[in-house]
Amino acid sequence: MMPNEPLAERMRPQLLEQYVGQKHLMAEDAVLGKLIRTGQSLPSIIFWGPPGVGKTTLARLIAKSYNAPFYSLSAIQSGVKEVREVIDSASKQGGLLSKPLLFIDEIHRFSKSQQDSLLGAVERGIVTLIGATTENPSFEVIGALLSRCQVYTLKSLTFDELKLIVNQALTRDSYLKPRVISIEEWDALLLFSGGDARKLLNTLELIVSTQKEGEELIITNEKTTSTLQENPARYDKTGEQHYDIISAFIKSIRGSDPNAALYYLARMTEGGEDPKFIARRLLILASEDIGNANPTALILANNCFQAVTVIGYPECDLILSQTVIYLATSPKSNASYKAIRLAQQTVRETGNLQVPLALRNAPTGLMKTLGYGAEYEYAHNHPGNFVNLEYLPEELSGRTFYEPGLNKREAEIRDFLKSRWKEKYNY
Repeated sequence: MMPNEPLAERMRPQLLEQYVGQKHLMAEDAVLGKLIRTGQSLPSIIFWGPPGVGKTTLARLIAKSYNAPFYSLSAIQSGVKEVREVIDSASKQGGLLSKPLLFIDEIHRFSKSQQDSLLGAVERGIVTLIGATTENPSFEVIGALLSRCQVYTLKSLTFDELKLIVNQALTRDSYLKPRVISIEEWDALLLFSGGDARKLLNTLELIVSTQKEGEELIITNEKTTSTLQENPARYDKTGEQHYDIISAFIKSIRGSDPNAALYYLARMTEGGEDPKFIARRLLILASEDIGNANPTALILANNCFQAVTVIGYPECDLILSQTVIYLATSPKSNASYKAIRLAQQTVRETGNLQVPLALRNAPTGLMKTLGYGAEYEYAHNHPGNFVNLEYLPEELSGRTFYEPGLNKREAEIRDFLKSRWKEKYNY
């Protein structure tokens, strides 16, 4: 008989040594790992990362390492009243060596007033706050609270880390250990998990539930796929299709299919998805996938975000619909995205190259003597407001980062650049 407690919960690490992943934070010489292992004072923290990567587990292990009283609230189920009750209880434990630790899951769902209620306790050191969020804290956590916290980004687990978690479950879990289970093919199991350990373990347990008593279970890609297709509700009982739906939504707009995009928009709005989450993704897409092929797209997406923030449900679904249709039917270009990524790669490869002397600021006499700004020519003093000057470091002269896309608007940009830079850049 299957245990009532899900496998993901049964396999939650009880010791720091059992924690898998986030080596950039938890290795012995990493910032957070060193802090915990040496017992230094812990700042309030925001853990930002996708679901199932160990945010809640890490908070619990930290509390255990510091031997600190641990309080846990979910932003979905708690309000100002519950926060104040915890703070009041924590303040009565002020004589302890370790400050009480307050963990708030999905802190981005707290309203401004709810987040405000935490400020005093964090500032006075009554509690050490650890908040967990899947959303960018710069947008979702108020500035006053964010400034009092250290933000740590957690990454999706690698395939090797996910395999390790599965093998630990097969050898340690009291329900799985006695069974004869072998994994012949990993691809589907890992792909469906999306870097989410909770989803991975719950998927594994779902597959094991199909095993008849006494028989050997061989997990293949076909076995994984067929099991999930036969049990979609059970597989998605905690709403973990969130990231699959938003992925399909963005790809439909990028692919210029407004009908598919509207379908996935409806899936999200009917499921109660945060409209600001949707609008923020549209803002990114307007620049990444449309860019200068239609610069108005970014303006409309920004107005959509502002309007959605002010209006909210139910009426904001109309604004989202209008914006989605506009973006899906706009000409597409990822030239701006490719340009900045290429420029960033060049910076990483070439380091801090010298800025040409003509472009340097010369606020002092010594700098002027050294030639700072001496050969700079003011573009507006020349015909067409243009002068053929070297703006890149000498080592990168002639390097092209921006390649205009094949659309009407960027064809005009290409012609403009050709008329100015035909001898320097390959346009």
